Amino acid sequence: MATLLRIDSSASGENSKSRQLANEFVEKWIAKNPNGQVVSRDVDANPLPHFTNETLGALFTPEENRSKAQKEIFAIGDELIDEIEAADVITVSAPMYNFGIPSTLKSYFDYIARAGRTFKYTETGPVGLLKKDAYVFASSGSFLAETPMDHQVPHIQTFLSFVGIFVKGTFIAGGQAMGEAGDTSFNEAKAKVSAAA
Repeated sequence: MATLLRIDSSASGENSKSRQLANEFVEKWIAKNPNGQVVSRDVDANPLPHFTNETLGALFTPEENRSKAQKEIFAIGDELIDEIEAADVITVSAPMYNFGIPSTLKSYFDYIARAGRTFKYTETGPVGLLKKDAYVFASSGSFLAETPMDHQVPHIQTFLSFVGIFVKGTFIAGGQAMGEAGDTSFNEAKAKVSAAA
């Protein structure tokens, strides 16, 4: 049975344009995979703790020496990594907040990045281990994609590549605070999602 893991991060709930683009893709995926399973991870509705000194201490303490609290911290990453390892395809939806991704999504990425599980160090540099396909759905208030001010989509693409996930498609609805231009951008992105799915 095929499994799709959808990761959503917008604080706008169902009004989120990035989430609506992901919805379009997931609906088409379900139609093609009627026996498939969709696993949802909404990091806005269920935010993860941000990395702190305590978090790093847990990650760098040998298993046999971890305290109960450290084991609980480590278990957060285990659950997330188990989830993404079990997926066949991944969707990531994200708005742009202040030129970058939501901090909730950054926290998710921090827990997913674990040497020996999702990537490894080699003599020629790090190598991703997940070997999955992904689709990215992004939105922003203005049109910043592919400009020096865009630290949203490149961040997502770079991180996914780092852990071995190949981005097969990226769909961007820019100008969402700009009226008709934003509506046009969203409709064009939605049409591209429908065609790709």
